[in-house]
Formats: sequence, C-alpha cells, structure tokens
Amino acid sequence: MQNSRELYFWKMQGCGNDFIIIDNRHAVFPEKNRVRLVAALCRRATGVGADGLILLEDDPEFDFRWHFYNADGSMAEMCGNGGRCAARFAYLQGMAAAEMVFRTVAGPIRARVAGDQVRLEMTPPGALRQELELDCDGGLEIVDVINTGVPHAVVWVGQGLADLALSRRGARIRYHREFAPAGTNVNFVEVVSEHCLSMRSYERGVEGETLACGTGAVAAVLLAAARGLVCSPVEVVTLAGERLRVYYKRVGSDYKEVFLEGGALIVYKGVLESEFLRACPERQELFKE
Repeated sequence: MQNSRELYFWKMQGCGNDFIIIDNRHAVFPEKNRVRLVAALCRRATGVGADGLILLEDDPEFDFRWHFYNADGSMAEMCGNGGRCAARFAYLQGMAAAEMVFRTVAGPIRARVAGDQVRLEMTPPGALRQELELDCDGGLEIVDVINTGVPHAVVWVGQGLADLALSRRGARIRYHREFAPAGTNVNFVEVVSEHCLSMRSYERGVEGETLACGTGAVAAVLLAAARGLVCSPVEVVTLAGERLRVYYKRVGSDYKEVFLEGGALIVYKGVLESEFLRACPERQELFKE
C-alpha cells in the first residue's frame, strides 16, 4: 500500500527510449514544482534517469489520460514510444483492456497490446513542407518538416549517418528561428530500401541525441513516402539497433491509419525513498504529508 512517504514507479523502455511511469489516479505526484521534480527524477547521474516521465490519470471519456514530460521537465504533446509504454503499463495495471483509447494533448490515441508488443495509432499528421532551406550560422541545411503529434524536421543523409556531427547540426536546426518559439525535433535519415530507413534523432526537451524517437520514426516514414521513396510497411532502424514498424495508407496527399508498432518492455519497478530527496529542497514536495 502506497503511503505519503513512498512513491511507486515503473521504469519502461520502448526501442531504447526510457520512461518513468507513475499511476497518478490518486494524485500522488504533486503539482507544485513539477518541472523541477521531473527534471530531478529524469537526471541520470543523481535520479532515476529517463528520457521522460509519464503520469496516468482517470479520464471521464477515455480509458485514461496522460501527462507527458520531457527530461528537462517541459511538457510535450505526444511521444510515440512513450505512448506505447504507457499503453502496456495501463493494460498490466488493469486500467484498460488490450484495446484502448487514451487522451493526450495531441488528441485521443488508440492502442493495442499483444504481449510486449504495442501498436499505437498516431494523430493525423499535418504541416508538411519540403525542401525548406535554413541558414544555420552561415551553413545551409535543407529539411523536410511535418507534425506527427509534435514537430519534426528531417535531413536526408545519403551516406555517413553514423559519422555525422549530430549534436552540433541537430541543435542549430532545433533552435532555428524558423521553428521559434517551441523549436522542433530533428532527425537524420538514410533510405536503406523501400521498406527500411535508418535514423538518428536529436530531441527537444532532452537536448541531445536519444536512442530512438517514435514520432520521429513516423515523421521520417511519411516524409519519405511523400518523396516516393518507401512503401508501407516500413521498418525504422534506430540508434539502439532495434526496429520500429510504421504502417500508413496514403489517399492523395493525405495519410490515413498511421500506426507505430514495437516493443514496450518493463525494465524494473521501484520505490522512491526519502533519502533521495534530502539534497534538493524542491524534491521534498514528493513526501509532504
């Protein structure tokens, strides 16, 4: 039984993206200082360590609703790999059946759980633009952009994906004035075949490279489809070496029934102890009576 001195969580990962997931139906995670609390928990050296934190709560219309926070404490509208982990968590916790619908800032999301595999229906994509030229500190970057629940820019890489200076190039695109004030996620993508892409991602909120990005994988596939480079289904090979599968139907210039599928694995289940909080005053909010 959870008490006011303990906070239970699950650590889960989807294709290398890792998340702290908390059942917040009884408001165990406080509103006060939430940005700093999330950042403290997601910090890898001194906290649990994660790419993001997810709170699941009751919803009057759907199986549940979620609040998704990036590692820096900022909120995000959607996260594909996080959504898949949240869906499996909800199923295993008895919050939802194997087929479910949950609320996000980006809109309601359908998911289906089958063992450790989760298929997630993505929100309708929008704001697609191609061949956008960006002057980045005197250097030219040419990107395609799309919103797959959150904004993404894609840079097409003919070869040398493993060797490119992702942190430097990703940051200057992420913070470019074209995407101000919210910024954008940035993906560097190599077309392997008509059913396979390879990708590296720079994620806003993490402010660096992550092992995978679910909404980024969807963005890369849909933008590749717009160029006539791929056909559904498409596997996306991530930096973690794992593969995400993206399915879609294209009707004219529109995309329908866009799904993201892959593993959602439990890493461990834990309890945050009061000892963790003593070095940082704002963390003590978690354990107040």
